[in-house]
Amino acid sequence: MDEGLAAENSSPARDGYAMPAEWEPHLRTWMCWPCRAEPWDGPEGMLRAKQAYARVARAISTFEPVVMAVRPHDHAEAKLACAGRVQFFETPLDDSWSRDMGPTFLLGPGGTRAGVQWRFNAWGNKYRPYDDDAQFATRVLKHRDLPVYRAPFVCEGGAIHVDGEGTLIATEQCLLNPNRNPDLTQQQMERGLASFTGARKVIWLGEGFSDDETDAHVDNIACFVAPGRVLVGVPPRAHPDYAPVMEAIRRLKDATDAQGRTIEVIEMAQPQKLGDDWRGRPLAASYINFYLPTGGVVMPAFDDPNDEQARRMLADCFPGRDILQIDVLDIVQGGGGIHCITQQEPA
Repeated sequence: MDEGLAAENSSPARDGYAMPAEWEPHLRTWMCWPCRAEPWDGPEGMLRAKQAYARVARAISTFEPVVMAVRPHDHAEAKLACAGRVQFFETPLDDSWSRDMGPTFLLGPGGTRAGVQWRFNAWGNKYRPYDDDAQFATRVLKHRDLPVYRAPFVCEGGAIHVDGEGTLIATEQCLLNPNRNPDLTQQQMERGLASFTGARKVIWLGEGFSDDETDAHVDNIACFVAPGRVLVGVPPRAHPDYAPVMEAIRRLKDATDAQGRTIEVIEMAQPQKLGDDWRGRPLAASYINFYLPTGGVVMPAFDDPNDEQARRMLADCFPGRDILQIDVLDIVQGGGGIHCITQQEPA
């Protein structure tokens, strides 16, 4: 495949490509083996995170193939931890959040596939180096022999969520942040997202969220569970995110989607026992941060009284899918959840 399709000459939307909904069938899931100790407060925390990543990989592999990107010298360790259920892709890595630095896969005319290489700057230059992560999506797409569309603006996969029918949700706090795209207006960002995801309407969910790690990735706040239906995680009233979440709900209820439908909002109670992470910041534990492998739901558990209620709600949202609930507190200590460490490649 060539070095990429320049934005000024070609764009996914112009070429008939769009980002499908996550609940559509997948070919495989992409993950990345943890390799930067800093997000987990050092080697011990990263070891616990690796064990949790392996649990997630094994769970997903019961539904669909999993490919774990891994640095060559970590291959043996990752293979042992994942117990033979996972394939491996050796590549340089700086970090391990495949949702954010991996390709956003697209479907096009006649079932053709392509992918987006977003401009990646490690969540607003929070970690260095990130040169290898900034090329990871391109490496994956070339490995799959798929066309590469290079977006001319900063975005991460966890910053956007789509319904597969032209509607995208995101937060201003992330994509309009001066640490991402200081020179872009909201209108310019909407045009960019439309060009690279095929979205025809962007619904902005606000700012003021306590998530300093990703600057309010939407995949920890809200997600589509079907066209016209959005699931929103509602924290306890005392939580600093309660007011921003209420504002996001208001915006969703006032909006219509790309098809002109009013949006049904489903409110899901977040964990009751949310404490702080190792940095002393509110723990980014969210039931919204689940993943939809083909035929299944892989969702978080937090040893919390609301775990079972969240499981029942997702069972109602996705009837007929098998649900696996996994303890992911050791992943969340690093600033993300199950959705953040996975990236679907659509069939």
